[in-house]
Amino acid sequence: MSQHPTRNSIILVHPPLKTSFFNKHLVVVYLLILGVMFLPASLAMAEELTFKLPPASMQKWYKPANKRQVWLHNMFSMRRELQALNEYAAAGDRELTRKWSGRLVKHYRKIGEMVPEWKDDLELVWAQRLETAAAAGDFAKVQQSANKLGRSCSTCHREYRALAVALFRVPDYSSLKVKRGDPPKEMDFRDAMNELVTYINRIKIAAEDGRKDFALKATVDLKAGLHDMGKSCATCHRGPEPRERILGKQTEDLLTDLARAIQAEDKKATGKNLGTVAVIACAWCHGVHRTTYDMKRFITH
Repeated sequence: MSQHPTRNSIILVHPPLKTSFFNKHLVVVYLLILGVMFLPASLAMAEELTFKLPPASMQKWYKPANKRQVWLHNMFSMRRELQALNEYAAAGDRELTRKWSGRLVKHYRKIGEMVPEWKDDLELVWAQRLETAAAAGDFAKVQQSANKLGRSCSTCHREYRALAVALFRVPDYSSLKVKRGDPPKEMDFRDAMNELVTYINRIKIAAEDGRKDFALKATVDLKAGLHDMGKSCATCHRGPEPRERILGKQTEDLLTDLARAIQAEDKKATGKNLGTVAVIACAWCHGVHRTTYDMKRFITH
């Protein structure tokens, strides 16, 4: 799969294999513009970079394949342990340095157990040196060894973290259904989204052309569509807070103000309220979900 290269494009290249996606040797080539996310400013003028996809074995340590985010918790533990280790070594606390070095090495070695493909890439010699130095109270060597392990973590993050997020942490919305109308009728998630866009544009067009009743009807439809769409948030989110941040009282008040502006035939207020609704109800959600999902789909299709 490939696209014609332009300075703004992302090219996905892989050989035609019969194996499943995660077993294909994929390479993602980024043609950079504005430094592109994940890249330092010093690389902004580069023509391309190559990213190898993380091993498929990582997937089983993420939800929904696993009940817990095992991989993430292991990463979080190491970051905390590395901090504690450095702080206690700097303070010359031998007992606590030894305690936290043991924890760090345990979780570092666990990487190779969870992702066998990376076992030979781990700095296990430095992990052993860290434990030895901590036991001996050699704080200079403790910090040297800890820095070596920390750099190996940074290298892996630089090469794999962004794609691991796109592949393993971003939900797949393609099978999600939205119940619309009364009586409820199931719609594909993409169709429901496109319907909301239709309502927003219909309001803009009708208000501009002085078709007040048509614009008001589209506002009612938009409000109902957002309400029904909001029910799908519970598919991933346990509590009501994520939905409330985007589709809660603030959005409801804006829709009320929008209807009033349309009724008063105040085009300026109508445009302002409609634009704010589009930002809060659409752009905020897209900023969290759509960008990463588009990356996931681009890689996997």
